[in-house]
Amino acid sequence: MARHNNIGKLGEDLAVEHLKSEGYAICERNWRSGKKEIDIIAMDSLEIVIVEVKTRTSEEYGEPEEFITPAKIRNVASAADAYLARLPHAFDVRFDIISVVFPSGRDGEYKIEHIKDAFVPYTQNMDKYG
Repeated sequence: MARHNNIGKLGEDLAVEHLKSEGYAICERNWRSGKKEIDIIAMDSLEIVIVEVKTRTSEEYGEPEEFITPAKIRNVASAADAYLARLPHAFDVRFDIISVVFPSGRDGEYKIEHIKDAFVPYTQNMDKYG
């Protein structure tokens, strides 16, 4: 596996552990709808939380969450629509970002930030999201 894939997987593993430590129940990891993917789907009480994880080895070029493009948001929203359509009843939905940064030269150290309600996607089904 390429180094960037290993770092991405480690970032997602740390994000899952963070969510669990905050009392979230993890429903899915790397859930796919066609070519579109949701990194983590979790439950926070009775709310479904769609989580995009961004992992970087430095903040030299900006915070990880700054690299989530409008196209990525549309893809996450589309995948969320597909996931929610499978559920037997409606839930409130929230879109979060978890950023993980591994400072260069510091083995085992990382910085994690959980941004709740990070974005509200615009989709054809906007009424589902708020």
